[in-house]
Amino acid sequence: MKKLHAKITGMGAYVPDYILTNDELSQMMDTNDEWIMTRIGVKERHILKEEGLGTSYMAGKAVKQLLKKTNTKPEEIDALICATVTPDHMFPCTAVLTAELAGIKNAYTFDLNAACSSFTFGLTTAAALIESGRYKKIILVGADKMSSFVDYTNRATAPIFGDGAGAVLLEPTEEEIGFIDSKLYSDGIGYPHLHLKAGGSAIPPSHETIDNKEHYIYQEGQVVFKHAVSKMADVSVEIMERNNLSHDDIAWVVPHQANLRIIDAVANRMGVDKDKVMVNIEKYGNTTSATLPLCLNEWEPKLKKGDKIVLATFGAGFCWGAAYIIWAYDGKES
Repeated sequence: MKKLHAKITGMGAYVPDYILTNDELSQMMDTNDEWIMTRIGVKERHILKEEGLGTSYMAGKAVKQLLKKTNTKPEEIDALICATVTPDHMFPCTAVLTAELAGIKNAYTFDLNAACSSFTFGLTTAAALIESGRYKKIILVGADKMSSFVDYTNRATAPIFGDGAGAVLLEPTEEEIGFIDSKLYSDGIGYPHLHLKAGGSAIPPSHETIDNKEHYIYQEGQVVFKHAVSKMADVSVEIMERNNLSHDDIAWVVPHQANLRIIDAVANRMGVDKDKVMVNIEKYGNTTSATLPLCLNEWEPKLKKGDKIVLATFGAGFCWGAAYIIWAYDGKES
């Protein structure tokens, strides 16, 4: 029997209707469109404002769209992985709630949190489950409601983040396509520089943690920027060299949408033309676990079977990595 590969056979996505613009942000804090565009590259971001709705709501919408587009019945799904840093609750896991919203019963479900690298880590995990031969149809959904942890008086973090979800369906194939390779890393040195301090078991919620604004994202921008540029660029080049890929071989690069300057630096290091780099940060911002699937979903009509694609991510922890996939279908036929 030939080796099994995990191929992406379809996708879905969802972003909330409400759009928070830079002009509106400038009324909440000391900032403006020029400042945000120059430093981050975000023009607007989608925000889930409706009360009582969490990450699973967006994830469920993306999964239902995927099922419809691929003509897949909910009962056919063997496993659902939810890559997220903003779970609806501490428990149960958001994957269970997402499956329920999508009508998926009795599947193997769990959440995976590797910060902004969650989708790449999840893709590697899902591929391993497919390659084991034990699972035939796995949904990986990257979804985050970052607005729930953003301090909209802090211009260092508020302009960066948005809400959204993207999902992919993975199935086995004996062709030399689909998931080929990945390199994933972590280094706990990153904790002091990017974290959500309170709300977990180490620092449970209290009046003090709320008063100190410890339930909002904390980020030291310059430190994170420096590490993100070097780590994302290094691991992207590493995955190219390990798979004997030149910049001419690569059809597309899908970088985490955290900062336009980081994206440009990674593309330059890889020697890839900018027209091969998927960039939609201007209209979505950093949706954390959802950035990569939102890009893939948007570019789906342009993707062709056999396209060699490198995905690159960097997030809190620090966690970072790159994956190499060969696209499995012509997008225009989806």
